[in-house]
Amino acid sequence: MTTTERISPHEAYALVRLGQKVAFLDSRNPKAWAESEEQIPGAIRVPADDVQSHIDELDRDATILAYCT
Repeated sequence: MTTTERISPHEAYALVRLGQKVAFLDSRNPKAWAESEEQIPGAIRVPADDVQSHIDELDRDATILAYCT
């Protein structure tokens, strides 16, 4: 089942702390990604326009949390 909803950073952190399997998808554009010092360790970096072509790289058993600027 696929659902889309917005959650806060605090809610994302709570999922991780509870041990839920979470995959972070950094979908910022390349310029924003290069200029930022903020990165989640282990996040998969795929610009939003390219997500469909990388869909097989995502763990289907995890809650996928995408973030961008």
